[in-house]
Amino acid sequence: MSSAKHQEQFQHFYNEYQAMVYTLCLGYMKGDKDLAKDLTQEVFIQVWRALPKFRQEASPKTWIYRICVNTCLLHIRNNKKFDAQAIDEQHANMPHQTESRDKYEELYRAIGALNDVDRIIIMLVLDEMKYEEIAAVTGIKEGNLRVKIHRIKQRLNELMNNHG
Repeated sequence: MSSAKHQEQFQHFYNEYQAMVYTLCLGYMKGDKDLAKDLTQEVFIQVWRALPKFRQEASPKTWIYRICVNTCLLHIRNNKKFDAQAIDEQHANMPHQTESRDKYEELYRAIGALNDVDRIIIMLVLDEMKYEEIAAVTGIKEGNLRVKIHRIKQRLNELMNNHG
């Protein structure tokens, strides 16, 4: 791949998927905007490095999701001391309806209590990714994924009902 073609394709991927990657990183980092921005940059560094090897066997979106998931998981594993309660000033952008904000915080806490794989899956579901794409990103067969998602939703309900 020529240097100009490489740069052009990277720029297209960045423009197309930067917001999606940031949102996913924000979810993994439980609302820490600065950390999500740093991880978004790291994801796109990985995309830049891997671009010459991208064979388009998966869609670019699925490929970038996989890089994002792997980058976030690596960060989580390397920083186990990460505070699971970090929700920061993100609430400044939310309506000041206490009940709505409380539910939002409760959901974030519940998602934060899930194991890494379940957290990834539910973040992809919340991002409205198709089950077929989630299966490709996670490497879980679609039939098994549907069962897993159902169980994750039950677990979130339990966590939210027991917490509140």
